[in-house]
Amino acid sequence: MKTIIHAEALSKNYGKFTAVDRISFAIEEGECFGFLGPNGAGKTTTVRMIHCVSPVSSGTLTVQGMAARIDNRLIKKNTGVIPQEITLDNDLTVGENLSIFAHFFDIGGAESKKRIAELLKFVELENKRDSKIDQLSTGMKRRLLIARALLNRPQIIIADEPTTGLDPQARHLVWQRLRQLKSQGVTLILTTQYMEEAQQLCDRIVVMHQGRILKAGVPPRLIAEEIGREVAEVRAAPDQDEKLIAELGPLARGHERVGDTLYFYCDDGRALMKKVLELDLPATVHRPASLEDVFLKLTGRSLIE
Repeated sequence: MKTIIHAEALSKNYGKFTAVDRISFAIEEGECFGFLGPNGAGKTTTVRMIHCVSPVSSGTLTVQGMAARIDNRLIKKNTGVIPQEITLDNDLTVGENLSIFAHFFDIGGAESKKRIAELLKFVELENKRDSKIDQLSTGMKRRLLIARALLNRPQIIIADEPTTGLDPQARHLVWQRLRQLKSQGVTLILTTQYMEEAQQLCDRIVVMHQGRILKAGVPPRLIAEEIGREVAEVRAAPDQDEKLIAELGPLARGHERVGDTLYFYCDDGRALMKKVLELDLPATVHRPASLEDVFLKLTGRSLIE
């Protein structure tokens, strides 16, 4: 596969504050690459540098072989952005919002009308063309942002927290549209805090925390490497830790205490759960391991501002 975006020791500083701290990654053409992390991890700052709207402080960053500088209009022309915020003009209709944006890329006349009609159908908003923005639900606005990002027929799509605030039905519809774009050869760059979203969409991910990359890889492999196949959550008081770890620890590949819960990680939990029944521990959850377990293990399960 062809590398379309490459970063080496990439950093972004705001005065004495380092938002992105010497990270390196490569994104292949046609894949969905995810930046995962809590608020303030540096995800959005990184994609802003990729899109050439924020200058690089140090290190190197290339997009389609070109240096990512804020004056590089060709990169911007080849990129579509689905922003985290709802950046639509409430005084205009759905169609007018798209028409004005098309003019920014010098798309006019019959071609503009054709693309707008195609994209409204793609995001299932063709019957809302003449509606004002404040008449749309949040999910409709998110889908309209996808349509707007595709007006210039970009080769790269940056989706910055694209399903924030959506209900499950709207979220799944957005996922379907993003997967459809990927199937057409578009390179997707996703930032998200939703682990299910990353598992649904991403071929590869990096987990960021405090401006650094903690782990990188393919989601199923990361789960297998960091956690295993299964997790047992045992809710018990801390004064029981010594006994529970002595009984259950040898049957797991790792464990940790967070709040009122002991987490035991294992590849096959049958022996562990048999022991749980023998110990009569009713407040126990046995479930498959997930990307969220990896994320929380790496970044911490407590809230740190």
